[in-house]
Amino acid sequence: MKQQSALTRSVALLMPALVLAGCGISGPADVTGLRRVVGTDLAGARGATPADQHRIDRTVVGLCAAAVWAKAECLRHGAGNDGSGRG
Repeated sequence: MKQQSALTRSVALLMPALVLAGCGISGPADVTGLRRVVGTDLAGARGATPADQHRIDRTVVGLCAAAVWAKAECLRHGAGNDGSGRG
């Protein structure tokens, strides 16, 4: 009985560890969907020029449209003091 209890306890501890380890081993299968949502406009944008800001805004639009960001976060991005959508 004592041996069975030790075995049960070992299995109870080992199973979650194996399940969690299995979840962390595999890499991402495909990121094309994420790439379509986020786009590639943000690569290289620094926000220093109007063209950079436009690239940032295009990325935010994709994230908001896909509901990756909450509505309040999307509204905060467009809440500029001058009404242009830029802070």
